[in-house]
Amino acid sequence: MRTMLVILTAAVIGLGAYSINMYGENKSLQRTVLAQYTDNLTDASEKLSHLQRAVSQSLLFRDDQAIHNELDSVWRLSSDVRTSMSNIPIGQEMSNDWLNYLGRLGDEAKKTSKTGDYQAWREKMPQVSTNLQSLSDEWSAATVDFYKNNGKMDVWLRQVDTKNPNTTFDNVQKTLKDYGEKDFPLTLSESDWQKKIELKALQDSVITEKEALEKVKQLFPIIKDATFTVTKSSDTAPYPFYHIQFHQGIRLGYVDLTEKGGHLISYLVERPVDEARVSQDEIMKKAEEYVKRLGMNDVAFVETRENHQAWHVTFARVHPGDNALVYADGVQLKLAKDTGELLGANAMEYIQEETIKQQTAKPIDWKTFFDADVKVEEVRNIYTDNGQFEQRLCYEVIAVRDKNTQETFRIVIDAENHNVLKVEYLT
Repeated sequence: MRTMLVILTAAVIGLGAYSINMYGENKSLQRTVLAQYTDNLTDASEKLSHLQRAVSQSLLFRDDQAIHNELDSVWRLSSDVRTSMSNIPIGQEMSNDWLNYLGRLGDEAKKTSKTGDYQAWREKMPQVSTNLQSLSDEWSAATVDFYKNNGKMDVWLRQVDTKNPNTTFDNVQKTLKDYGEKDFPLTLSESDWQKKIELKALQDSVITEKEALEKVKQLFPIIKDATFTVTKSSDTAPYPFYHIQFHQGIRLGYVDLTEKGGHLISYLVERPVDEARVSQDEIMKKAEEYVKRLGMNDVAFVETRENHQAWHVTFARVHPGDNALVYADGVQLKLAKDTGELLGANAMEYIQEETIKQQTAKPIDWKTFFDADVKVEEVRNIYTDNGQFEQRLCYEVIAVRDKNTQETFRIVIDAENHNVLKVEYLT
């Protein structure tokens, strides 16, 4: 009995020592993390102040070169503050608001520097400068409140918890949201883009969970006898959808369908894949069959890629007016190399369906457009984003430059105004 008592006592002492040691290590780790957050918080405050001064300084000049230098500072500092903000646990919603506001300010500076429309900048930025000063002051006040907590991590976490109202950080968020809507209102193109992302155009009737399951079994008969679990998206999701998990033998995966109409968003299967037995031609034939089964009869092949287990095949919607490929309305399939089974599908872009404005393609004389040693191998008509949320009709040109060594390029050229939108080096 005495021996057992000694053993138990030693165990309790050992456990206590271990607990004390673990507690000390946790406290040390907590202090280290808190120190990193403190550094980033201070860094964000300083850079936010510098950013406000840069915006204010940009309003001093009429000289083009002088204002151009300040615009570069605004663009650089907005990016720096974004980096600092992304490294602070200030709540997802406020973080998104900061990244959006700072990103739009930086984009505005970069666009102005590129277009030279300094008058528009001078008209808009005085109010932005004033608002930035207010935001900087409120952020500094919130930072001071944090330091009043004597570096206690639990207090800090409660301070930035978005579920707790009436904190100084909540005040910053309210001001930020208000200024974001006033200083950088969405353009018509951006508003259309946001509606597209949120699937506002879907007018279909809402389907039930049972109907969603039946749709899954119809689209993917290989898993019709699987065990399914159906859950609905959260209230904060940009659009309502069903998340359907399944398990059948060696297969484990999920399917996401929109609640409106049961449109396929994504499909993924995890299973062991054996050595490749299916040729590329057979893969392409199967891929064509799969997109038809999924009800996507208005798409055409774009490209294929492969890894050691699967082929990735991309399709895009064909615009009915001119048969140009709408790259933004893409569908990506993943096919197993051993059997050609469909292992994945991403149709999110396809169901978002772009609205295409009427455009006229003007022919280009490639002999005068390119240098003499450039040979045009292929030209394809496509629609692609011009960086301003607009789908432009373009010529996609595969060209080879044959000087000392052959180099292949992909060039995207606006078909209406002949502006070069993108040049990509291939080989």
